Amino acid sequence: MSQELLTIIDQIEREKGIKKEILIEAIESALLAAARKVVNIKSDDKLKIELDRKTGQIKAFKNEKEITTIDFGRIAASTARQVIIQKIREAEKEVVFREFQGKAGEIISGGVYRFDKNNIIVDLLGKAEGILLKREQSPREEFKMGQPIRVYVVEVKRDTRGPQIMLSRTHPNLVKKLFELEVPEIYEGIVEIKSMARQPGERTKIAVRSKNEKVDSVGACVGMRGNRVRNIVNELQGEKIDIVRYSDDIKEYIKAALSPAKVSEIKLDKERLRAEVIVDDDQLSLAIGRHGQNVRLASKLVSWELDIRSKTTVAVEVEKEKEKEKGKAAVLAKIPGIGEKTLAVFKESGLSSIEDILKSDIKGLTKIKGIGKKKAQQLIKEAKKLASK
Repeated sequence: MSQELLTIIDQIEREKGIKKEILIEAIESALLAAARKVVNIKSDDKLKIELDRKTGQIKAFKNEKEITTIDFGRIAASTARQVIIQKIREAEKEVVFREFQGKAGEIISGGVYRFDKNNIIVDLLGKAEGILLKREQSPREEFKMGQPIRVYVVEVKRDTRGPQIMLSRTHPNLVKKLFELEVPEIYEGIVEIKSMARQPGERTKIAVRSKNEKVDSVGACVGMRGNRVRNIVNELQGEKIDIVRYSDDIKEYIKAALSPAKVSEIKLDKERLRAEVIVDDDQLSLAIGRHGQNVRLASKLVSWELDIRSKTTVAVEVEKEKEKEKGKAAVLAKIPGIGEKTLAVFKESGLSSIEDILKSDIKGLTKIKGIGKKKAQQLIKEAKKLASK
């Protein structure tokens, strides 16, 4: 048994990659537990089992003194078998875990193995099973048993039953990795993916920039006659892909992000990262997209809030604002002592309504050209009268 045991241990080390010392220590530990059942020991006794690394001979020691009364033949055979089986299982799980942990963030190929309620269990090259949860499945896609499938590895978790390999077909990085596989310029780092926004099964917008002036970033991604991007669209079963040229000029970047719509004017609020985008009336629905999809993805792509307005809407709002200002000025003109010149001065000072006067105090009004303390008091008094009506 001794030499046979060492031969088996050596074989397992070669075939399964489990270190010999780990197996020997596990067998010693198991034999120690078995020996405790057949050896009378006190609470303060020290029992020790040693498996000779050269001869395979098993020895037992009680308080450093060898015990010769234990028959390790039968015990060793069954114990070693159980330990080896257990260690092989643990090692195989660990090998699978390490292999697929290294694939996290990558695309791997597999086959649809079975369906578990709404989830899909994927056979990964016969080495392991991955799970594609319902929420990680594109609403556009349908798969059948045995069908080949490419999936993005989100994460690999340890579990008592073995590694849990979590997969996705909706992750934005799935599209990114597909571009890396399909476009050599991206894989080589010549073309850089700056940003992505995706609505799985519907549309993806991807912003790219070339690090080489001689290489057109968009053209590289589209490919000859559109074959590169077409291959990715086919892989995603018809999901639309907009390839956008990245620009450091935020206005140009926003215009590109909102394609295929054409933009007429952009007003920026850099503090709030907000942009008012004005388009021709016939471009409004295109800019917004179905259920707001185009503007939503464009906003996410550029990381700015985008407010889409048509020229007609803007013109109507401007006219309304003018009428509103005229109305305020007309009410303001009812205050005794306020003529056209005073109204003009007020407008320059930011006072366009009775409410503006009431918000100001005497000190503030006297700063306005031609307004003294008495006139300021009178203005506030008359403004209060009009406001109470």
